[in-house]
Amino acid sequence: MREKEKSNIIFGTRPTIEALQSGKEVDKVLIQKGIRGEVYSELNQMLKQRNIVSQYVPVEKLNRITRKNHQGVVAFISPIIYNNIEDILPGIYEKGETPFILILDRISDVRNFGAITRTAECAGVHAIIVPEKGRAMIGPDAIKTSAGALFKIPICKTRSLKQCADFLQQSGLKLVACTEKTEDYYFNFDYSDPLAIIMGSEEDGISSELICKADHLAKIPLGGKIESLNVSVAAGVLIYEAIRQRTLR
Repeated sequence: MREKEKSNIIFGTRPTIEALQSGKEVDKVLIQKGIRGEVYSELNQMLKQRNIVSQYVPVEKLNRITRKNHQGVVAFISPIIYNNIEDILPGIYEKGETPFILILDRISDVRNFGAITRTAECAGVHAIIVPEKGRAMIGPDAIKTSAGALFKIPICKTRSLKQCADFLQQSGLKLVACTEKTEDYYFNFDYSDPLAIIMGSEEDGISSELICKADHLAKIPLGGKIESLNVSVAAGVLIYEAIRQRTLR
């Protein structure tokens, strides 16, 4: 691993527990398969209490990350502090602003994530919502691609995007899902109301449960032989259609 990436990891069971106790923002923890013991049980309990993603992996994977004595545990420290959308949304309304939120479903490529974040911050999007699992980990590549936007725009984690979508709708937001599974073009909708745009991964698109939750499905017309845009480009198209409408309002 490169030196910048190494600086974002902690290895060892007790150091990981101490990092959690000190309040560090732990993004993900890799634990060696088959490992047992009281201290590992303590670690697992802490991870569950804090809703931190953990994954059991072969020891070979841990050895590729670090050659030091990792004791079967490697933790990735996030360079940003995650937020809760439930805490942010009321403040947007209180300031008299029209909420503009971006939901990223299963977008795991760090460069795409960074590029989307940069566009969103430039456009004045209030917050980006990501799932706890199946998302891009925020590290040096994501930060570099975002041009530092990841330090400026709130990134909100949630255990359930579906429940989060319910909360947004109950709070007065319309959900627009960008998908090819519709005949309605993205420019035929009103984006001036409180809004959340949903973008899915290039491989899997938006999950069916979020498609079902969306108030509108919107597609981008394509005239070439390639069937899809890069997700960061597609996100930019919808984000700036919203900005265009709100500017002309």
